[in-house]
Amino acid sequence: MELNRRTVIAGAAAAGAAATTTAFGGTAHASSGRGKPVKSLFGRLADGTKVHRWSLENGGTRMKVLSYGGIVQSLEIPDRRGRYTNVSLGFNTIEEYVASSPYFGALIGRYGNRVDQGRFTLDGTPYQLSVNDGENSLHGGAQGFDKRVWDVEPFTRGSDVGLRLYYTSVDGEMGYPGTLRTKVTYTLTRDGDWRVDYEATTDKATVVNLTSHVYWNLAGEGSGSIHDHELSIAASRYTPVDSGLIPTGELARVAGTPFDFRRAKPVGRDIRTAHQQVLYGQGFDHNWVLDKGITRRPEQVAVLRDPSSGRTLRIATNEPGLQFYSGNFLDGTLVGTGGRVYRQGDGLCLETQHFPDAPNQPSFPSTVLRPGQTYRTTTVHSFGA
Repeated sequence: MELNRRTVIAGAAAAGAAATTTAFGGTAHASSGRGKPVKSLFGRLADGTKVHRWSLENGGTRMKVLSYGGIVQSLEIPDRRGRYTNVSLGFNTIEEYVASSPYFGALIGRYGNRVDQGRFTLDGTPYQLSVNDGENSLHGGAQGFDKRVWDVEPFTRGSDVGLRLYYTSVDGEMGYPGTLRTKVTYTLTRDGDWRVDYEATTDKATVVNLTSHVYWNLAGEGSGSIHDHELSIAASRYTPVDSGLIPTGELARVAGTPFDFRRAKPVGRDIRTAHQQVLYGQGFDHNWVLDKGITRRPEQVAVLRDPSSGRTLRIATNEPGLQFYSGNFLDGTLVGTGGRVYRQGDGLCLETQHFPDAPNQPSFPSTVLRPGQTYRTTTVHSFGA
């Protein structure tokens, strides 16, 4: 029987289960109450800047967030038996995040995904961005939002608990025009949902595409491959890419290709298919064009399930795209929070977004933000077992 989140938590509480250590370093117990976010020192950057970690819990979800990059360092949820584990990939020290993180758990900006050759023209003015991915600019450049220390303000509101994160990106930072004032709100709801609300304003026309780069493994961080996870994406088309992973401009149909996730299937079923797009990405690293398009309110667009634990992740967003990345470039050189090495396919990302390279693709939904406008987008992650 498929149990919902409240049933799992209530069942564990009724059983009065004692806390026990799991294989991944978590504990199994029935706590599902709300607590005020707790702040602690996580480490210091080379220049002495303090990096803090905030721990918060609500509705059976436990999360740890760093002021550096707005990083979700840990996110714990229960399985079908009420046993908790951390389902997000990450590191134990700030030094590891600074030295070698492939965006584990980070807030991404000013522009999530790739911009061709780091160039675009806006209102007749050409701009050159920081190039950090071959010839291209990726995730905001060499010092994107993932490498900035954010101001963090904790809150409790009604039955919710959360954090407000603030960062001001000055005009010209990483080559982007305009001073961008960004506010991102992480909320844990009474049902254990993790809601992310993005807001930004600018004093000069610019481009913006914010997202979150959590690597998910619902069996538990460090437990091995996610190829057995079952994934569905509500998208009939995707954006094919060239060898540099820049969209060609085509909105191709997924039917008859490895990119058809309209019905749930194991992530690994078609990942070794000799399809040119799979070869370019060394797996999946593409943007799906969501059937719903841009919506006023978040609508469900993807479901991820781990059959072994029963854990599920449902993603709702008002964004028009979803970047599914199957962890193809994890190479066995990184050691995670549980002390295990991360290898190819040990985690996957589901990044809600506008499309890659949209500043150079007039047919794609616009990512231009102008003075007087407010960039707003929301993504909700709902967990179950």
